[in-house]
Amino acid sequence: MNSPFRTPLTDGELRRRASVFTLLDEIGDILDITRSQFERAKQSYNAVGDWLSGSTDPLLVKTLVYLQGSSSLGTAVKPIGRDEFDIDLICFCAAVSFGVSPQRLKAAVGNRLREHKTYAAILEEKKRCWRLNYAGDFHLDLSPTIANPHCYNGGELVPDRKLHDWHPTNPKAYKKLFDARAALQPRLTQKMVAMKRDQASVEPFPAYHSAKGVLRRVVQLLKRHRDVFFVNNTDEIAPISVIITTLAMQSYAYCVKRHVFEDALDVLIETIRMMPHFIEHPIIDGWAGYAVWNETTSGENFAEGWNKDARKPKAFDVWHATALRDFEALRDGVGHDVLTQNMQRSFGDSVTKPVLEKHLGNLGGARKSGSLLVAPALGLTTSKAAASPTSVPSNTFFGDQ
Repeated sequence: MNSPFRTPLTDGELRRRASVFTLLDEIGDILDITRSQFERAKQSYNAVGDWLSGSTDPLLVKTLVYLQGSSSLGTAVKPIGRDEFDIDLICFCAAVSFGVSPQRLKAAVGNRLREHKTYAAILEEKKRCWRLNYAGDFHLDLSPTIANPHCYNGGELVPDRKLHDWHPTNPKAYKKLFDARAALQPRLTQKMVAMKRDQASVEPFPAYHSAKGVLRRVVQLLKRHRDVFFVNNTDEIAPISVIITTLAMQSYAYCVKRHVFEDALDVLIETIRMMPHFIEHPIIDGWAGYAVWNETTSGENFAEGWNKDARKPKAFDVWHATALRDFEALRDGVGHDVLTQNMQRSFGDSVTKPVLEKHLGNLGGARKSGSLLVAPALGLTTSKAAASPTSVPSNTFFGDQ
């Protein structure tokens, strides 16, 4: 095991960084789809599946509708400027052979949806899928697929964007691989020391984990950072979510298997740092192209668009460098004002403000009760276990030292 860090962190630094990770975790919660939204979406796509499978069309007699993409992986992010979540579904048509054209199968799915009064009213045709718009809540994108006879791993085939041919994919195996990597636990050197120290402390050391885990939070936070970074760009050059997700999960698995980290925040940042190393450069027509392969099936290159538009890989490089710099600033910055500025720049005011207001409210309550302390390299805290804390007079002023 290797560790990219040399100087052990002080108690104050560890507590400050644990607080930052907690704030990032809470931002992820705000970005995530709510349980009630997820349950409504689940009821909706189960009903759609029942309707499609009840068709008399021979192409649809054996259909299975299931969740794929970010909602399936637990990495969904609320879009900027609207309330509807994007929920991706697969409509797997088991009765369809390889000889059926993508156009014909997509048309069959659309025709069946139009037979339902409710679905017909909210149906929208996209390039290779059908969208059901549940206004103000979510929309369901249904992509028809068939079995891929050439994939040993149970893969499927989905229409390409022009509906000219079938394109390899494997959502179920991709989810299985992502879940396995998300379950990997990083080794944290300071956690052992902190646990022993807490046996004699007034209060326990801050938690280093979240219900989502580090990998899922990395993906959510990076997707939000991307959305903010490209919010005013209309050129459609922003990195697509599956590229971010794939590079992040490859990087995370590599890092946690090879390094020992100080804390969860360093796991997050090192995962981001290593992401570009998993972009491959195959020779395409005599020049070095780009590839971010789907490891669960043969022939699916998520970065295929990069080889058709040179602006896209450049946009990724610029965004990634900015994201790494911004997350490092969050790790290293001291003080509420610095933290606020860094978080607003990275994630936007709409999700940052409620999290920081909650944080300030907790500090304000502690100040009034006389339990607010200030510690070197930590700032305002309620932790009596912080190194050399000093009591802060009770008043209504909120501000870090």
